[in-house]
Amino acid sequence: MLWLLVHDQYALLGRGGVAKEVWKLYFNWYGGLTHGSFPQGDQLWQYPPGAGLVLLSPGLLPNLTYFQAFVVITLLTDAVIALALARVGTRPGRSLAGAALWTAGLPLLLHIPLARYDVQVTAFAVLALLTLSRYPRVGGALAALGALVKVWPVLVLIGTRRGRGTRQAWAAAALTAAWLLALLAALFNNPFDFLRQQGGRGVQIESLGGTVLMFARRAGWPGRTRYQYGAVEFVGPHVHAVALCSLALTAVSFALLLVWRLRVRRWSPATPYDVAMTAVLLFTVTSRVISPQYMVWLIGLAAVCLTSRHTTQRSVAALILAATAVSVVEFPAYYGYVINSTWAGCELMLVRNGLLASAAVMSFVRLWRAGRPTSERLESDAPTRSHDRVPALHTGG
Repeated sequence: MLWLLVHDQYALLGRGGVAKEVWKLYFNWYGGLTHGSFPQGDQLWQYPPGAGLVLLSPGLLPNLTYFQAFVVITLLTDAVIALALARVGTRPGRSLAGAALWTAGLPLLLHIPLARYDVQVTAFAVLALLTLSRYPRVGGALAALGALVKVWPVLVLIGTRRGRGTRQAWAAAALTAAWLLALLAALFNNPFDFLRQQGGRGVQIESLGGTVLMFARRAGWPGRTRYQYGAVEFVGPHVHAVALCSLALTAVSFALLLVWRLRVRRWSPATPYDVAMTAVLLFTVTSRVISPQYMVWLIGLAAVCLTSRHTTQRSVAALILAATAVSVVEFPAYYGYVINSTWAGCELMLVRNGLLASAAVMSFVRLWRAGRPTSERLESDAPTRSHDRVPALHTGG
């Protein structure tokens, strides 16, 4: 991965575009943050205020350039995740498959993880999940810290088992978030300007809705692509309707998770992990944006699931790895095909998003079935009830 990052000027590695995110964009924001101000009116700044602390962290290594320090911190964070997964995997009833998945799965994204801060975000989610059962307050605090960096880690709290542990985790998360937000508001200017920029996002070309518009474009739809809000998005007729459909699907996903939470009757040691996997998958697939670095989140959560021998998400993890491999083919290797909606680009996105959508559906179905009492599952899986069976008719001579 480091070798690829050093040689990213090759055409198939993005001609330097992947690394530019750090040494140009992040470094520009770093300059403003060091002077006590979050970006204001910047369409590219769409992150919660906790992200500012991550972008300031390279300053802890003053003897390196900003880019070098950022990569070193990302590698150290990667090591922390791997060690945490390995340590948990050696406990009775656990497995080292999670550590193996993280170690082997992350390089499928080539050098992208080293030039984004999603590894740091994933670390908060992974550590929160691994500590929730023993130390719910610590797990809740870590989830809150992750949510203040990139929102989605708060979803890891959905699967906490009802009772005192849940109350402790959510209370710790709320207190941590409130305390850190108050501190950032006191120390920095414009900490909440990201809300205005996030609301203006459209339909990114790599999203599920974007795939629909890509095929519509091949069929004669007059829309086009444009770089805005830090991504290449579609503009033209009906784009707003597609964006609203994505938001509606996200709301439906939240409703499904709420229904699961109300109806679940059976818990296993892996249930909190499996729910986190399902929730993040559903919200990723229904999002208006699916960037390649989002796969870092899914690999991390799949790794956590595989640390438990009780997980229902093994096949889901395999689909995520397959989708990850396809993701780096469409970006950075053949991103131009995707931008121009060529048939090759359409097919790549159909395969990648088809794998993600299949993983999301499979993940929720398996989670739902695992949450029912054993007797209910056996009854529903039986082809017919005993008193409904019809005796077989035998013929022959």
